[in-house]
Amino acid sequence: METIFNYFENIPSLHRSIILVGGITFFWLLEGALPLFRFSYHKWKHAFPNLFFTATTVVINFALAFLLLSTADWVKANDFGIINWLPEMSTGAKIVLGVLLLDFFGAYLPHLVEHKVKPLWMVHLVHHTDHKVDTTTANRHHPLESMIRFTFTLFGVFIIGTPIAIVMLYQSMSLIFTQFTHANIKMPKRLDKVLSYVIVSPDMHKIHHHNLLPYTDSNYGNIFSVWDRLLGTYMYLDREKIVYGVDTFPDEKINSNLWELLKQPFQKYRKPTVSGKSE
Repeated sequence: METIFNYFENIPSLHRSIILVGGITFFWLLEGALPLFRFSYHKWKHAFPNLFFTATTVVINFALAFLLLSTADWVKANDFGIINWLPEMSTGAKIVLGVLLLDFFGAYLPHLVEHKVKPLWMVHLVHHTDHKVDTTTANRHHPLESMIRFTFTLFGVFIIGTPIAIVMLYQSMSLIFTQFTHANIKMPKRLDKVLSYVIVSPDMHKIHHHNLLPYTDSNYGNIFSVWDRLLGTYMYLDREKIVYGVDTFPDEKINSNLWELLKQPFQKYRKPTVSGKSE
């Protein structure tokens, strides 16, 4: 554990880039071999807006990274935060607890809030209006959402008291998991179900991308499934019944156009429905 801690404490930017590009490449190839849905689409054309938003997310996180480093250094120097207030623990225990809590503050909590606060839902809508969910959908986040999520992560680092090594490990794990859970891959249902008791599995997350309530407002987790199960937001739907998108924004052509996606947060609020009747 000490080796892992030391590596992520000084992880080179090149290695983080390899994790990003390598993950997309790996799951892109796996989708071709083991597809869950056999989409009829031009994959590169579909990927273009998604990869654009991936790039903007990278730029925003890189530009604001000094805030994460400064906060992590401050909580360490001042012995501040949950981890530092608890009795002394091993490095391994500190890593597990830190990643688990960052997964709540940096992923589950902002995701839940984005679904419950109308203006934030319109920002998050860009992620949900993909009609062909695959691994490139993972970081299909409007730049405004990237900043929102960064803010929650920064708050989490402050409250938890996580050193920069755990922050970098969490972000690396988060990146791989979101590519994994969005990837258009078909796993054995029994294996997927078993995995979902500990981590967010592909089928579990894809339920969240169903176009109707209440499924759209469920399964908010990113790495660990414990938060959904503990807080009552876990739901199950057979994967054959999943229809991607948002029923109140059904135009796939518009939802595939980069300029239209950039404008989506500023449209009139429309929440997904249960029966197709607008709310």
